[in-house]
Amino acid sequence: MKTTPVPAIAGAYLFEPTPHADERGFFSRTFDADVVRSAGIDPNGFLQDSVSRSRRGVLRGMHLRSGAGEAKLVRCSWGAVFDVVVDLRPDSPTFLGKETFELSGETQVSLYIPAGCAHGFQALTEYADVSYRIDRAHDPSEDVAIAYDDPELAIDWPLPAAFVSERDRRALPLSAVLQPVGGAATCLAEGT
Repeated sequence: MKTTPVPAIAGAYLFEPTPHADERGFFSRTFDADVVRSAGIDPNGFLQDSVSRSRRGVLRGMHLRSGAGEAKLVRCSWGAVFDVVVDLRPDSPTFLGKETFELSGETQVSLYIPAGCAHGFQALTEYADVSYRIDRAHDPSEDVAIAYDDPELAIDWPLPAAFVSERDRRALPLSAVLQPVGGAATCLAEGT
C-alpha cells in the first residue's frame, strides 16, 4: 500500500492499495494499521464505520464538525465520486487550501481527512457507495454545513447538483462559518 501526502491539505493522505486481479475479479486490502501508523495516524483512533449510497448527481457537502472536529478515512467502494476537501484549520500552513480527487471502486484508494477540514462529494456513476471511518462518535449538535456552491470556495462540481439534502440547501456561506474569535478564524455551528 502506497502512502502519498496531499500537498494542498496538511496532514491529509491518500492510501493507494495494490489490488490483486484475476479472471474472478480482484482482492484488495483497504486498511492496514501498520501503513496508517507509519503516516502518523493512530489506527486505533477510529470509532465508527459508516457507508452512504448516492445516485448519480447527488451532492453531499460541504460538511465538518465544530469543537474538536472529526478526522475520517473515506473510500469509494463502488462506483465513482468527485471528492473535495477544504482546510479550515486557522493554524494550518494550508489554511483555506482545497483539493479534489476522483475516488472509485476500481482503485479502492482511501483518503485521510484531518479534523478541521470540510468534506463533500458528488456521485459520478449511477450509484456510488462511500465508506467512512470516523474518529469520534457523531454528535448532531456539532454538525456544520457550508454551501457547496459558495463562490468563495469556487468548487467546480462536474455535474449539476441533481439531489441535495434540505440541510445542504440551507447551508451557511463560508464567511459565516469562519468568524473571527480572538484574532483567529473559528468554525461555529450557528444555524445547524
